[in-house]
Amino acid sequence: MHNDKEPDQGESGPQREVIDAAAGYEKGDIKVTGILVFLTAMGIFVAVAGILAWGIGKAINAQMAKDDGQQSKWAKTADVKPLGNLASNPELLHKVADLTQGFPTPRVQTDDGLQDLADLHAREDLLLDHYTWANQAQGKVRIPINHAMELVAQRGLPVADKVDHAPLLTGDVEPTVVVPLTNGFVRTGFEQEQAAAVKKSEQHK
Repeated sequence: MHNDKEPDQGESGPQREVIDAAAGYEKGDIKVTGILVFLTAMGIFVAVAGILAWGIGKAINAQMAKDDGQQSKWAKTADVKPLGNLASNPELLHKVADLTQGFPTPRVQTDDGLQDLADLHAREDLLLDHYTWANQAQGKVRIPINHAMELVAQRGLPVADKVDHAPLLTGDVEPTVVVPLTNGFVRTGFEQEQAAAVKKSEQHK
C-alpha cells in the first residue's frame, strides 16, 4: 500500500527538500560566482587570441618585407589622387585596339561566341554549297552537297559484304537502324536574326 504520510525525523533514509511553489518563482539568490568565473575566462581567452593574431600578423608582414627586399623608387607607394583623370590619347587608344585585334588566340569572347559560331557556319556553307579543291595535286574536288545527294539518289550507296554474326542469345534482338528525323543542325538565334536583318535590308532596296 502507498503511504502518504511524511517520514518521521527519526526514520532512516534520504530526506527530500520540500519546495514551496506557491510563489511561482525561485526564491533563492542567484550564484554569481560561476558567471564571474566564466566572464573572466572569456576575457582572458579573447585577450590571448588578440595578442596571438597581432603577433602572427607582424611576423607575416616582416617575412613579406624581407622577401620583397629593400624599397627603391620603383617600389614606393604613390598617391595618384592629386593627378586626377588623365586625358584620353586617341593615338594610344588606336594602338591598344590594334594590339587587341592582333592578340594571339584564344582571345576573350565579348559576344558569347555568337559571331565566331556564325563565321564557322559561313565557312561550312562555302564548303557545302560550292566546288572546292580537296587535293589539287591528285585532282580531287569537293562537290556541293545537293549535287552529291542527287548522285547518291541515282547511283545508290555501296553495299558492304554481309558479315556472318554469331547466333543471338536468349532475349537479344537484331539491331535495327532508324533514320533520324533531322540532321541535328539548326541555325542559332543570332544567325537567324542576322539573316532576317539582311532580308529586310534587301526588301527596302
